Amino acid sequence: MNERDALRAIAADLPHAGDDAAVVDGTVITTDMLHERTDFPPGTTRYTAGWRAVGASLSDVAAMGATARAAVAVYADDAFDPDELDAFVAGAVDVCEAVGAEYVGGDLDEHVEFTTATTAVGDVTEAGSVTRDGARPGDALCVTGEWGRSAAALRFFEEETEESVERANDLFRFTPRVADGVALAPSATAMMDSSDGLARSCHQLAEASAVGIELERDAVPAHPAVEEVAEGSAERFELAAHFGEDFELLCAVPEDDVEAVAEACPAGLTRIGTVTEAPEEESSRVVADGDPLPDRGFTHGDE
Repeated sequence: MNERDALRAIAADLPHAGDDAAVVDGTVITTDMLHERTDFPPGTTRYTAGWRAVGASLSDVAAMGATARAAVAVYADDAFDPDELDAFVAGAVDVCEAVGAEYVGGDLDEHVEFTTATTAVGDVTEAGSVTRDGARPGDALCVTGEWGRSAAALRFFEEETEESVERANDLFRFTPRVADGVALAPSATAMMDSSDGLARSCHQLAEASAVGIELERDAVPAHPAVEEVAEGSAERFELAAHFGEDFELLCAVPEDDVEAVAEACPAGLTRIGTVTEAPEEESSRVVADGDPLPDRGFTHGDE
């Protein structure tokens, strides 16, 4: 059983679960776990790890259209190096400050590999929380920011030069789209973050909303770093759409609201497609330029 199937299995018994974060009495709560083996390539600094790990949870808060209040983290390793621990906390503090939140501590533990578990909390605004299940046929499908930065970062990590590793760490330190989520909340009919990749996120949003999606490949905004590492348009789209862990927002917005909402999003908002009626064939729920888009991305437990 992979992560998605496991979540489906437990969601029926947990009324607040099933989306990017839980919402309890106006408070948004989310938690994530990252491991050195699967999430932090060789060369990832502890400062970057602290930033990225806490940022992942803050991104879930953003996906609900909530403001970010605070975060905590568990730091586990086979030994405690004071410099590495200080660097991790500094990264966690800085990413919180970048979105107007506060890093307020956590826990330490021993483990066979560097592992961190992070929790972030936020507050629902007057617009209310935004879930994945409200997209309607005719809505514009939009994304924040630029895609593929994590895929490009991995390529730079693999080069193993001092310059490339520094560049990779910089790309790994994304800004959670909290301000954009708040700006989108009054208009977006559905929204989620893209930790599993654009293609898989489209399938998840379409499934939750019982709709179809028509995507335009050339409309997907690729990060400039993707252009440096991709060979041709096919690889460019592969890195932007299927790699995952860019932590941008995917949302459905009524056609008439797109222009005004785009102006309010600090990271920018790009229309990449349209929400449609659900097709009869499940394999055609999400199409790109008329062809079925594979439900492929990052999921824990996939073989």
